Parts: sequence; C-alpha cells; structure tokens
Amino acid sequence: MPVRILAVDDNTANMDLMLYLLRAFGYECDAAADGASGLEKARTARYDAALVDILMPGMNGYEFAQTFKADQRLASVPLIAVTALAMPGDHDRIANAGFDGYISKPIDPERFVQQIEGFLHRGTSASATRHSQTVVSAEGTTSAAGPLILAVDDLQTNLDVLRAALAPLGYRVAQARSVREALAMLDGMRPDLIVCDLHMPEEGGFELIERVNESEHWRTIPFVFLSSTAWQTKDRRRGIELGARKFILRPIDPERLRREIDELLADGEDSRR
Repeated sequence: MPVRILAVDDNTANMDLMLYLLRAFGYECDAAADGASGLEKARTARYDAALVDILMPGMNGYEFAQTFKADQRLASVPLIAVTALAMPGDHDRIANAGFDGYISKPIDPERFVQQIEGFLHRGTSASATRHSQTVVSAEGTTSAAGPLILAVDDLQTNLDVLRAALAPLGYRVAQARSVREALAMLDGMRPDLIVCDLHMPEEGGFELIERVNESEHWRTIPFVFLSSTAWQTKDRRRGIELGARKFILRPIDPERLRREIDELLADGEDSRR
C-alpha cells in the first residue's frame, strides 16, 4: 500500500513545494490550508505521517498537535512540524506539544524527502536510494552524468521544484534567475535542453529565445516554455513561431513533467542524427 502523507500549511508556496517533492518520489499526499480542515482530513482517512506548519491563523500548529495526539486513532501517526521558528525554547515547545520532530524552513529540496522518510520507520526506501545518488554542487548543477538542462526562472521555488523532480532520475539541472544570467551560463556550457519561464522582470522568455536563435551554437538546443501564465493563444503562437518546441503549463504532475522532458530530449537526439 502506498505511503500517504497529510500536509497542513496556510502558505501556498510552501505547500506547493512540499507536495511536488513528495509526489515526485511516489508518495500520495493530501493538503489542508488550516488546522481545522487538516484535523477533519486526518480523522476521515489513513495517513502514515502529517506535516504541519506552526504559525497558522485560527488553530495554530501547537493546538493542532495537542488535539491530534489526544485522538487514540492518530496518536501513533508521526507528526512533524515544518517551521521557521528558531528562538530559544521553540524546539522544546514543539516537542512538548506532541510533535515527533521538526524540519526547518526554508526546506531544502535536496534533503526534504529523506528527512520525511526518517520519520516513517520504513528503512531505506527506493526513492531515498535514488535520491542519494545525485549530488548537487554549490553552483546548482548536479554531478550525475545525465543530460544537462538549463532552467531559467526568476522564482527560486520554481527552480527547486524542477530540479527536485528531475535530478533523482540522473538529469543535471543548471539554474539561472534571469535572461542575463542564462546567457552568461550558455557561454560556458551547452545544455541538452533549455526550460524557461515566460514572464520575468526586465527580460522574459521571448527575449531569451530570440537571443538563442541569433547564435549558430545555441539555436539547435531544444527550447521549451514552462509557465503558469501562458494561457493566451497569442503567447503560445509567438513562442512556437520563435522556435519553442513546446509550452508546458503549470501546475503539472511530476510524472507528466518527466515524460514531457524525456520526449523533448528524445526529439532533440533525433534531430541531431
């Protein structure tokens, strides 16, 4: 039976990143945006662990933990605080409220799943083994020998999500937070694929693909847009006219994202033969 995890957090960005990382490693997840709805879900479904933010409006994490652990049906379920609290006494208060442990925010995408698995009493899972085989360097690229992907996005969370979904499969993911940074990185590398957000401050994805097209060295690199805002037909049409292989719209399931990337890389190999 697959492991099922409940995540309770009122911060949408934090929630999206946690769910994406866990689902990328094969876990089933449910989400709740507040303590009351989280308790309702916990009482009506079976979970192998619960991840709970501390600072939430209404019922905070401490109150959630006390109520959760007082329920005999839930008392044995690992309860993990995911929190930015770091003041003296916070850790003792977390433990005294009934939490089995905590993970500090901001979460580390490269360690998060392994940290969760430490509470599941499952030994070394297949996903943990797979994850440990990929090491991330200080420059944000992995040391695996697989295809190199240049990911361009002004939001670090989006870059972390993409890397967490692809790095365990052996992809190397280089990260750029702007068009200028991406162009500088392209001067020293040749990625197998460029994955770029559409709308960014100053210059966006259209400007990057135009610059890529100007270079004989870069123009054959497959280019794909990954965006949550490119719903308008005119944007998609312009991107395809500029040579983008595909528009991938967020939110996207991790498995589907990996299939899309695999197909794009396979198409790129075919075009170079």
